[in-house]
Amino acid sequence: MRSILFRRLCRHFSSSNAAAAMTSSVTPSTTRVGWIGTGVMGRSMAAHLLSAGYALTVFNRTPSKAQALVDLGASLALSPSAVAAASDVVFTIVGYPSDVRDVLLGDSGVLRSLPPGGIVVDMTTSDPSLAVEVSAAAKARSCVSIDAPVSGGDRGAREGKLSIFAGCDDEPTVRKLGPLFERMGRVTYMGPAGAGQRTKLANQVAIASTMVGLVEGMVYASKSGLDVGAFLDAISTGAAGSKSLDLYGKRILSRDFEAGFYVKHFVKDLGICLKECQVLGLGLPGLALAQQLYLSLVAHGEGDLGTQALVLAIERLNNTRLDAKAAEEERKNWMQISFVFSSDGAHHLGIAFKTCPN
Repeated sequence: MRSILFRRLCRHFSSSNAAAAMTSSVTPSTTRVGWIGTGVMGRSMAAHLLSAGYALTVFNRTPSKAQALVDLGASLALSPSAVAAASDVVFTIVGYPSDVRDVLLGDSGVLRSLPPGGIVVDMTTSDPSLAVEVSAAAKARSCVSIDAPVSGGDRGAREGKLSIFAGCDDEPTVRKLGPLFERMGRVTYMGPAGAGQRTKLANQVAIASTMVGLVEGMVYASKSGLDVGAFLDAISTGAAGSKSLDLYGKRILSRDFEAGFYVKHFVKDLGICLKECQVLGLGLPGLALAQQLYLSLVAHGEGDLGTQALVLAIERLNNTRLDAKAAEEERKNWMQISFVFSSDGAHHLGIAFKTCPN
């Protein structure tokens, strides 16, 4: 019994010491920041911190992808542990849960050298159970871990308008990092460790079905002969309007499939969602359908495209193509109406229709 009480007291004082280490204000002059993962999202997010005057140490497995930040004044480290040794707060945004485990808990991971009182913020979309595990490992080192995945895509990252979902066993630490989070977007505290990841997974469930509806609506509009651009404008202010439509509608129409968020990473997210559903005993058929459609893109070698490339799967399913030229041809073929008059033009004799041959 005494040993149990002793362990509980140790955990309590470790957490208290970590929180006490953050009593000073988070400012460019008092806080050293580390950043791991400088891909499509991470590069823009880290750049906001640099522009705010924070000293930044960065690491990326492919160093050339961090060069833009180095050019802005960041220091390049050779490992995640080297980033941690030079930082008070370390942000990570990498690809997969296995990458999170490696950069945080691995032999050269952040928690090997993050000083007591340090904070690690994982912004990767990852497994909630891993977030809980990382939190426990951080506490054992008198540090604090926050799982803080984001939503808003590449545009939200560039504009500093991301939605940030924070899970942490110590809410005051999340509030303390407000000056850093506000450079990237708006943070919402969702609950203890893992709650940020569960919020992001629910977000992905909602987005998945929204994207299916968006591309199906566009393909229908095109096939029925509508001007798809006009269709998008018309529905954007109605009940069908959405952030997905705003971000991706015109990109889909212009066949711009450059990744703001990779298909392969979305498949990963949806796979985690399905695993969570199995644990919870939930059946979410919309989620399952979307995951299968996105998985088909990966099977066609399109995993490095953006999530708006979902339209390719719907096109293949229907042997059609959505673009401005195709829509114009459908519009011409769908119905040609001519009014028939008598030879003297005085008498209306009827209407002649030519319907779509399909």
